[in-house]
Amino acid sequence: MSVIAIGALVIGVDALSGGQSGDAAPPPPTVAALVRPEAAAAPDAAAPDVVASEVAIEGCMLDVLGVKVGDTGPAVDCTQRALAVTGYYDGPIDGVFSAELADAASKFQALNGLYVDGIVGRRTAAALGIWPGDDAFIVRTPEPPPGTFDSMGIELSPVASTGADAPPLPDGADQASGKRIVYDRGSQRVWAIDDDENIVRSYLVSGSQFANEKAGVFSVYSKSDVATGWNFEADLPLMVRYQKTDRGNIGFHQIPIKKADGSTYQTIDQLGERLSGGCQRQHPLDAQFMWYFANVGTTVVVT
Repeated sequence: MSVIAIGALVIGVDALSGGQSGDAAPPPPTVAALVRPEAAAAPDAAAPDVVASEVAIEGCMLDVLGVKVGDTGPAVDCTQRALAVTGYYDGPIDGVFSAELADAASKFQALNGLYVDGIVGRRTAAALGIWPGDDAFIVRTPEPPPGTFDSMGIELSPVASTGADAPPLPDGADQASGKRIVYDRGSQRVWAIDDDENIVRSYLVSGSQFANEKAGVFSVYSKSDVATGWNFEADLPLMVRYQKTDRGNIGFHQIPIKKADGSTYQTIDQLGERLSGGCQRQHPLDAQFMWYFANVGTTVVVT
């Protein structure tokens, strides 16, 4: 087993690193509880193009992480139906995410205490009753036998796999080639790929509860032995930063540790759940691996 030595302490503040454990999306309220107040109070109003009572949403669930203006397909159709039933949308049910649908989503978000951006992601979909649950997108692999190592000689964690035992790469992993990290938000999984396109290691992480991890191609720009969480109450060991946002830095790091008592903000069994404020939390063994594998300049593909 490879043992990592922590050198001089380097402290950096990462605003989105998830100092709080967070909660999974709450069970959606009933449709009656979400109906737009004026829609419920005005049954004699002029009938819209689509009558909400005639729109069926039974069995309708998102099959993607989220939908926004310009998107098309079944997930958008499902969103239109859900917003029509609740009285926020009276446009066509045609599977096209229009500006009108975004406005309806924004109104729904504003009146239901959600972040207002007009994008129907995990939390908004859960409130509408069309989120299939996080596990619908998570790929879990069998726990490797103790003492199993990857090709770099670092022991596999209980949520890691290597080589042919790793799940297939996600769509979009080929936005870059050669040595790179691929992080798929839907499956909450990381792949480390070498110069010969071999999967050195793949493992589950706990990423952001929010829609602040942006898709695209990035590169590692800094590393810290230990960073400090946004609330100044958590240590974030082995921070590897790759993405800057208006609200702070995003990177890979070990599961946060509370400064007060040394306990962790989540369990190992919770890896695969979205619990952070922006960063990707890792098992200590996977954090060690990432620290060694991802030098400054290493490509990171987010899908």
